[in-house]
Amino acid sequence: MTSQEIRSKYLNFFKSVPRNHKEISPAPLVLENDPTTLFTSSGMQPLVPYLMGEPHPKGKRLVNSQPALRAHGLASDDTEEVGDNRHTTFFEMLGNWSLGDYFKKEQLAWFFEFLTDKKVGLELKPENLYASVFEGNEFVPKDNESIEIWKAVFKKYGITAEENERIFAYPAKKNWWSMTGTPDQMQVGHIGGPDSEVFYDFGKELKLHENSPYKNEKCHPNCECGRYLEIGNSVFIQYKKVGDGKFEELPQKNLDFGGGLERLTASANHDPDVFNTDLFVYEIKAIEEVSGKSYHNIQNKPLMRIISDHIKSATFLIDAGVVPSNKEKGYVLRKFLRRAAIKIRKLKGEFKPDDFVIISEAVINTYNGLYLDVGKIEEVTKVITEEIGKFSITLEKGLKETEKIQKIDAQKAFDLYQSYGFPLEITKEIFSEKGQTIDLEEYKKEFEKHRDLSRTTSAGVFKGGLADHSPEVVKLHTATHLLLASLRKVLGEHIAQKGQNITKERTRFDFPNPEKLTEDQIKKVEDLINEVISKDLHVNFKIMPKSEAEKTGAIHAFNEKYADTVKVYYIGDDLDNAFSKEFCGGPHVSHTGEIGHVRIIKQEKVGSGMIRIYAVIEK
Repeated sequence: MTSQEIRSKYLNFFKSVPRNHKEISPAPLVLENDPTTLFTSSGMQPLVPYLMGEPHPKGKRLVNSQPALRAHGLASDDTEEVGDNRHTTFFEMLGNWSLGDYFKKEQLAWFFEFLTDKKVGLELKPENLYASVFEGNEFVPKDNESIEIWKAVFKKYGITAEENERIFAYPAKKNWWSMTGTPDQMQVGHIGGPDSEVFYDFGKELKLHENSPYKNEKCHPNCECGRYLEIGNSVFIQYKKVGDGKFEELPQKNLDFGGGLERLTASANHDPDVFNTDLFVYEIKAIEEVSGKSYHNIQNKPLMRIISDHIKSATFLIDAGVVPSNKEKGYVLRKFLRRAAIKIRKLKGEFKPDDFVIISEAVINTYNGLYLDVGKIEEVTKVITEEIGKFSITLEKGLKETEKIQKIDAQKAFDLYQSYGFPLEITKEIFSEKGQTIDLEEYKKEFEKHRDLSRTTSAGVFKGGLADHSPEVVKLHTATHLLLASLRKVLGEHIAQKGQNITKERTRFDFPNPEKLTEDQIKKVEDLINEVISKDLHVNFKIMPKSEAEKTGAIHAFNEKYADTVKVYYIGDDLDNAFSKEFCGGPHVSHTGEIGHVRIIKQEKVGSGMIRIYAVIEK
């Protein structure tokens, strides 16, 4: 069964009676205006405001397929797990949501039906499926409701599902979701809940467990040996944290489901290696072509998987307008390409820019007409060729330098990055082969000493993930809209957001301007912001077609890919005469009087024609 068939089957299954979901457009992969994360990493990420209670224009039952990427700058992410049979940084997430409508009973039964049905589903054998649930802790009880539902679902298919045999309970680290982690880590006011995963068992006969590093441990669905593959996760958002260790059930319970298309395709074809699916097969053939090596050789598989994944992710990032750099999105792109270069060199003894072109073309052809366009091959491969050309000049020198280093530390690792363009991940891999490690926190300190490289990389970006919707961040987010509008009124309409980062303590905002602001200009901007706050204006939003939204004059990024329907936040009584109006997903305060007094505490020049302002809310 092909990935295209599975994608189509899934969307049609949830759009059909009696499920009656509405399909929504995927969000852009690369996010320009989200201050807390670089990329869309799941289908639910753009839907957070609706999961928090805002009405969605298409109703309470939604479904889509969302391209997603999980990788950030100087942090542990999915990049380091690539190389086995199932982990990738780029993937497609099939998702369905219930916004206060159906819940556990319907969702678990429907997903199982989709997996097993021979007409409208994937025809998976029920006996190959296993489920996990939340085991409970001192804060939230065990999810016994899901256990009972699973028992009934399996019984319908003639399977007696007992705990620790067919249904497994795991701790919060495995089976709990919130924007800020496990129940004890959650902030007061945040929502979350238990989740239930479904695993596909590829069987004992493949001896995946026996041939893995985990062979001396007992195998179970969450074992890392690769025998079981997690193919879907239903998150039940049913709790709100109301105090230290105190949780209440939400009056409106939401359901968020996500299932990786690559993994579902592997399961449908009873092959535990996602790189054997049609989503990777042309890339693997291209890698075999440029290297002269076979993927069937077990020694080559980890290298080829990393090359395939990283060039795919790089191709999608370049198509979205990202260019290699030492900052944020550009840093991630550079990391992908340079790490792939190291792996190709290890595979065949050398690498050429043309190797990358051939593999990237295979990626574009795989997704042509869906997410990518063969008409952009030259544009994409030009960026790759230039970046690999630069890296090839310094690579050999850098490798010789690593041979001189007896003991690696953070400063030496940063010197390799600064002098030879070695991303941290590459240096870590080289020295891990020598049994040496690098202190990540110390490396960050070295990175921060060189502000020209780290100005747009902050603690918030290191964490990545979903937006922090704490009251402090929400207030500063709205204040940042007022800051942009005020800057435009004082300095001119050439002012546009080129980067922002919002923490609980302050907002940081980048914009183009030839010179830093004068003291008089700063005062005028501050006065405008605080005047609007003192008027206690309403903060509203309208959801409308993108073409209509553009006609309102709302500020937006001209090079960003937006969905067909967008949300415009405006500050004032009506959209036409609003003080501020921007394309934005939120969240915001309901009226400006909630914000408090805003003060600009610092400004600096961060490059040619680029200014950065820091502002706080005074207590």
